[in-house]
Amino acid sequence: MEISKKINWGIIGTGRIARAFAEGLPFTGNGRLAAVASRTKERSIAFKNEWKIEYAFESYEELAKSDKIDAVYIATPHSSHAENAILCMKQGKAVLSEKPFAVNAKEVSEMIDVARNENVLLMEGMWSRFPPLMHKLREWLKEGKLGEIRTLHADFGFLPKNKDPKGRLFNPALAGGSLLDLGIYPISLASMILGEPTDMKTLANIGTTEVDEQAGWIFRYSNGALAMLLSSLECETRQEAFISGTIGNVRIYKQCWKPQKMTFSETNGDHTETVEMPFSGNGFNYEAESFGNLLLEGKKENPIMPLDESLRIMKQMDQIRKEWNLIYPMDVR
Repeated sequence: MEISKKINWGIIGTGRIARAFAEGLPFTGNGRLAAVASRTKERSIAFKNEWKIEYAFESYEELAKSDKIDAVYIATPHSSHAENAILCMKQGKAVLSEKPFAVNAKEVSEMIDVARNENVLLMEGMWSRFPPLMHKLREWLKEGKLGEIRTLHADFGFLPKNKDPKGRLFNPALAGGSLLDLGIYPISLASMILGEPTDMKTLANIGTTEVDEQAGWIFRYSNGALAMLLSSLECETRQEAFISGTIGNVRIYKQCWKPQKMTFSETNGDHTETVEMPFSGNGFNYEAESFGNLLLEGKKENPIMPLDESLRIMKQMDQIRKEWNLIYPMDVR
């Protein structure tokens, strides 16, 4: 498929995340929103009119087959990410799938296999890795500004206004719970900073709908470093991250999953350094721009969010759910 210098994006789904991605795209230099697909004609047309785009498809299959589309953003509930991503990749489309990548490691492995067999670009939409502040943090870590990292504390919790048992947050049929929706952020941050843990301890509050409403994890790494992580649908947490090393520490301020401000402090000294990097756009533009650049360059994977790391993180979350005996319908297909 020959791609012009402006990537024509299609979005599958018309919900909140689809709208956020549509809002961010105009702030990229390499992409434009061209199409949307929904399971209903009314929603598809309404989204098309609201965002003033060219094409509205009444089925995901129509969008996947369209020669007007270069890349697809999967914005459906994560219970259907794998199905939708595979549909598009088998039609030769590059796919950016909203986090979490899928529901379990089996689905993620299937997605990666299809991407490599079809020779198309695939990436998990872990958008919090792409803002300028995170590039700066990775620079600090690479140059050893903090010394050897010893601990990480990170959390993400909020109290939903509506605890609808049929909604995506609390419905096991939609792979609900705090882990996959919120916990993925601190777990992915820990993976980026510390790599793969060698040991793990976890506890969770399982609610009346039989999904995790609050959970915590302690990860231990081969060098003895520890990550203490938390997700919650029972309260609003600090939503901050603290990274401590042998030379200094970094505080990423609320909302650490939407990173725009951090402070470095020396352990044995008076030096502090605060960096503020406000978003241009709403933040989703950074992952879209990075993905678009790779697509234009003919690359099949993003080194900032590698496929094997996405799979490794999903295996960790599978193990966490196993500890809780939390099984989704997708796990037994």
